[in-house]
Amino acid sequence: MPSHSQKASDAGEREQHLRTLADKLLFTVEKRGARFTLSRTADVGSPVRRDGLSLEQAEELLATWKLRGLGGG
Repeated sequence: MPSHSQKASDAGEREQHLRTLADKLLFTVEKRGARFTLSRTADVGSPVRRDGLSLEQAEELLATWKLRGLGGG
């Protein structure tokens, strides 16, 4: 079973990966506590904003955008 420090390290690595991918997909990332807000205004008809996401939800949202391409559609 992973130690507390290993879990924190894994979460830190996942968050860094999230931020890197968000940057590539033109999203901004805000973190409040353990929750994330993802916003995108570039190359979209109307702003995209998702609030109160867990790390897993934020990763899933970005993965969907990555699969669809930069236009998101």
